[in-house]
Amino acid sequence: MREWFWRVGARWRAWLGRFGVSASTCRLWRAAREAGQPWWRFVHTYAYARWPYGYIGSGIGERWQRRLLLPFFAPFLVRALFPRRWANEYHGKVMPLERATRLVQIKEDVNTVVPEQVMTFEGARDLILSDPDHIAVLDCPCRVARKHPCLPLDVCLIVGEPFASFVLEHHPDRARAITSQEAVDILAAEAARGHVHHAFFKRAMLDRFYAICNCCSCCCGAMSAHAHGTPMVVSSGYVAQIDADACRACARCVQVCPFGAIQAGNPPQVDGDACMGCGVCARACPAGACRLARDESKPLPWDVPG
Repeated sequence: MREWFWRVGARWRAWLGRFGVSASTCRLWRAAREAGQPWWRFVHTYAYARWPYGYIGSGIGERWQRRLLLPFFAPFLVRALFPRRWANEYHGKVMPLERATRLVQIKEDVNTVVPEQVMTFEGARDLILSDPDHIAVLDCPCRVARKHPCLPLDVCLIVGEPFASFVLEHHPDRARAITSQEAVDILAAEAARGHVHHAFFKRAMLDRFYAICNCCSCCCGAMSAHAHGTPMVVSSGYVAQIDADACRACARCVQVCPFGAIQAGNPPQVDGDACMGCGVCARACPAGACRLARDESKPLPWDVPG
């Protein structure tokens, strides 16, 4: 039945193309077909990629204009009523700056498997980077949804195809194509601002990695959900450690930790359960007393391809 549907779908795509359906939509459709995605999930894929500001904004609900869209997106957001199920379908893997930088510098197609224990999906998920040097930067839907967003807005990196071309074609006023070096520069600038790098995965987005978001705790919907009990953020696999001899007790790490995982003291104390291993504290410590160390109780670090 599924094969029949996709064969018929190929004829539909050719027919729709004559009526102005975009090339990027057809490309996304083909990728969904190759991934064996059922048609009803493609509806979710299209809605999320085509209207991210309405989708995410209606969920965050801070701007009344976005809240009016909630009835339209409610069928997709109903999963929020089941936090753990929702987290299995949409979440971000925290990445230290160095690994996030490697991810936007991949030049070859990659087809590898991400083990379940790394990403906490219900089963192993294929990680496919097609045309990984195709990168777009998009105005962050979470920031746009806020009344008083952090700036700049253009910090969401859409990596690879068919996602980059879809975003560029459908959001020309909020997205632009960038080079790998420009992506690295955005990562570095966001790291300097104390923001967290997440490699985001979503079941509706073909069960794949599709974006690196540079998140602040005040705007990010995923970090907000995580703080309120929905396990939507996955640890990098590392945890912060503080060298008591080198520490000056300046409490800078306490101030900058986006997960509230460090408590003031001499030296400050790290809550290993709350720490996501983002590395913000290590970058901010003026004495170099804070560093990331592998924590075997955490999920494995993502060994970025390439």
